[in-house]
Amino acid sequence: MKKGLLAGISAVMLLAVFAILLGCTPGDEHMTKKDGVYIVNTTKLGADVQGYNGPTPLNIYIKNDKIQKIEALPNDETPGFFERVKSGMLDKWNGMTVAQAATANVDAVTGATYSSNAVKENVKIGVKYYQKHKK
Repeated sequence: MKKGLLAGISAVMLLAVFAILLGCTPGDEHMTKKDGVYIVNTTKLGADVQGYNGPTPLNIYIKNDKIQKIEALPNDETPGFFERVKSGMLDKWNGMTVAQAATANVDAVTGATYSSNAVKENVKIGVKYYQKHKK
């Protein structure tokens, strides 16, 4: 009985170490690459960036050092206000180089200032992460 228990504990410990090592691999959970397009996910990168009701994570699509599109991920912002941010703001970065996007002064959406500012900060965080970790 003790032998089986020790083997089980050893297997669990080995899996835990493996999971920790995978979690430490740079870029694995923040940035992926598919068909030449880098996708930066700001869910964890910008976890401390708060909109009106919490984080406003994004996926930032980058190809050849240019922003292709920015996609809002699920969040707790007020849907009507955040819809205005999505439709009036996210495409403002399309076509910008990552260097331009890192310093761009995109106007906030009236009535959704907290959400707008959080989106702008997430874009800056995501672009800087891309610049530092692209291969």
